[in-house]
Amino acid sequence: MLFHVFGSQEERRIFGGSAFVEIQFCELPVGTKEKKLVALTSISHWKNDSLYVEELDTFSQEYSHILNCDIYGINYYAPSLIDSIIARLHANKPADYEQFAAWLNEAKRHNGFYILGI
Repeated sequence: MLFHVFGSQEERRIFGGSAFVEIQFCELPVGTKEKKLVALTSISHWKNDSLYVEELDTFSQEYSHILNCDIYGINYYAPSLIDSIIARLHANKPADYEQFAAWLNEAKRHNGFYILGI
């Protein structure tokens, strides 16, 4: 399984610690300036509704052609990008794409999403 969901910080720690890429909903209001969207002070790690990626090599191989992502940085994806990402997931069918597509459908109710690197 490429993506993991944890119900608590303790569950995540028991699973294996903190070496994950976190895919997180953006909770900032629509209209927030991009500089603030990607500011470290705007990010709160380890959310229970996030997806966590442990297998970084597999994620990079499977998803690099779908997401332009820096696995060491803060990547923001606006709500307007979500439908096209979901379409590319269904067209390319990378590992565990159904789980990611379902999560992205939830991201539509937020101001997009982040991929937070390690």
